[in-house]
Amino acid sequence: MTTLLLALAITGAQVLLGLAMLCAAARMFHGPRAQDRVLGLDTLYTNSMLMLLTFGIQTGRTLYFEAAAVIALMGFVSTVALAKFLMRGEVIE
Repeated sequence: MTTLLLALAITGAQVLLGLAMLCAAARMFHGPRAQDRVLGLDTLYTNSMLMLLTFGIQTGRTLYFEAAAVIALMGFVSTVALAKFLMRGEVIE
């Protein structure tokens, strides 16, 4: 009973994360301003990281957790770089 409930909860979370990724991709491609596109990209990498975590919980493999950590680090660095570019017009001074 408990494992069935956990499996259903993980599957439901994956479906909802997939829908959130579609909404974030739409915002990233059709955003009226550059800030909206950066926010869509930030949301997309966060949702993909969470999707990998749910796959890791579902399968029990540690590779998914490592990939999620790499995505989180690279996403944070890219968000900071894009924000700096939007504010100053250059990334490296």
